[in-house]
Amino acid sequence: MIKNEPNPQYMAATDRYETMSYPRCGKSGIRLPSLSLGLWQNFGAVDSIQNAQAMLHRAFDLGINHFDLANNYGPPFGSAESTFGQVIAKSLKPYRDELLISSKAGYDMWAGPYGIGGSRKYLVSSCDQSLKRTGLDYFDVFYSHCYDPETPIEETMQALDYIVRSGRALYVGISNYSPIHTKQAIRILKDLGTPLLISQNRYSMFERGIEDGLTEVFAEEGLGSIVFSPLAQGFLTNKYLQGIPEGSRASRSEQIYLNADQISQEKIAKVIELNKLAEQRSQSLAQMAVAWVLSNEAVTSAIIGASKVSQIEDCVAALNCADFSEQELQKINNILAQ
Repeated sequence: MIKNEPNPQYMAATDRYETMSYPRCGKSGIRLPSLSLGLWQNFGAVDSIQNAQAMLHRAFDLGINHFDLANNYGPPFGSAESTFGQVIAKSLKPYRDELLISSKAGYDMWAGPYGIGGSRKYLVSSCDQSLKRTGLDYFDVFYSHCYDPETPIEETMQALDYIVRSGRALYVGISNYSPIHTKQAIRILKDLGTPLLISQNRYSMFERGIEDGLTEVFAEEGLGSIVFSPLAQGFLTNKYLQGIPEGSRASRSEQIYLNADQISQEKIAKVIELNKLAEQRSQSLAQMAVAWVLSNEAVTSAIIGASKVSQIEDCVAALNCADFSEQELQKINNILAQ
């Protein structure tokens, strides 16, 4: 129906690049916005396309020119890419060369042995499907979404190299790889002549796994780093201080990572203390959590998720107070160690 179609009457804000910062991605020529927008949730077929469009437009107006997708984002699988494709076609197409658009393949996508993993068969087929859903001629970055222990890493990297050489993507990345496998990927891709641009991993105050070896690899190899879930699926906000609100991620039946069982009183106590520190910094807890992630020198960009425009605006405002004193950082570590 016409009422469900995106409104084509959009002109990007003329000052969109004036307040966002754009750190260099490793040793490459690419600069990423400090904040990127992820379409993991709230952009599926079950969601409002008008709201999706409003969030994409507002993000771009605020200088967020990197949009992160994957083949199985939705729900259902593939629908986030289809939604994004509709918005691109209706309003963002004139700005395509200003946008950096990424997608991924690796996790379960379709039935049978060729719809999951790191094989050349799956990665190339999935990339073609993703391009069709988005209506794009190419992706700026295409990722291996996860390491596949049943496929030789050489085959996975050769597939990424082929995706670039065939014009399907400009750069390649990896996501959720260990330090050892990250080093292997870097070496193989370097030998193939398609350097690894970036690594994408989970990182927040509550999930600091990249500090166990990965950040050292990023620094040593000059690799870009983009992190997701800086708000720990919304837990590092004030929304769960009084329980689980209706409509939150923890209340949604399709939620994978954050559920009611993970919201313990121990964690809530830490969130309350972190919220007090955020108030002392004249920030929301979400703003402080985003700023904290970006304070790690190894992090190039943080992917934020949102269900409404105001959440994007709140996260971008975190850049107005992004620095921490040594005392503040120590206090955060003390709270988390309790």
